[in-house]
Amino acid sequence: MTRRPIIGVTVSNRSGWRIFPLMWLNIRLAGGRAIKWRAGREVDLDAVDGVVIGGGDDIAPTLYGGEVHVGVRLDPARDEMESRVLRDAFERNMPILGICRGAQMLNVVLGGNLHQDAYDVYDSPFVKTILPKKRVDVVADSLLARTTGRPCLRVNALHTQAVNDLGRGLRVAARDQGGMIQAVERIRDPFALGVQWHPEHIFYRRAHRRLFRALVEAARASTARSGQLEAAEAEARLNMPGAGAAFRDVGPTPPL
Repeated sequence: MTRRPIIGVTVSNRSGWRIFPLMWLNIRLAGGRAIKWRAGREVDLDAVDGVVIGGGDDIAPTLYGGEVHVGVRLDPARDEMESRVLRDAFERNMPILGICRGAQMLNVVLGGNLHQDAYDVYDSPFVKTILPKKRVDVVADSLLARTTGRPCLRVNALHTQAVNDLGRGLRVAARDQGGMIQAVERIRDPFALGVQWHPEHIFYRRAHRRLFRALVEAARASTARSGQLEAAEAEARLNMPGAGAAFRDVGPTPPL
């Protein structure tokens, strides 16, 4: 039986207890297995095949040159943990899905910044609900469009911050009716996508389940490629000139 790809999921220390079960369910339905990562606990990228950066706390504006506003809920330890996870995942070309805060963190780690009060900037309808009541338009021929198979999506919305200037190598994948960025994706990776909404809450809609399915399939494909590369490298070492002689020169095993 084929092993289920393992997906590391970052969650808030405050709300992870209720969010992670939804993540676990979505990843399980997609054919993977989820493990939970929280700030202050061990995080091992060698143990996973893909990464989800989850939603929750606001990102400290000091990470992108902004000023801290009164009343924001920050978690510097989580910021540090997720920044490190993303940088390591990029180096390994690991599949990544960013959800709400996760999409924003994807942007910040790559050098972008955020609107701290996005609804003061855009004439977007303020919708705050876990139900899919907000419309976003998907950019044609984007990874998001190919993944969901939809030119527009009905999504939920629980955020007040949003992506402003794009980070290095990112492009816009969706906007809402007021022009606010609702999804970003990294151009050169096989799967690196950030969505501003919470697909884990609306798994009863096929288009949103496809986000987790695409992540798990990308993780499976990436693991298969790594295995093939390791096998090819091992075979190449055995076929190097002198490799056979090294084994032949060992000689017979002496008697005990």
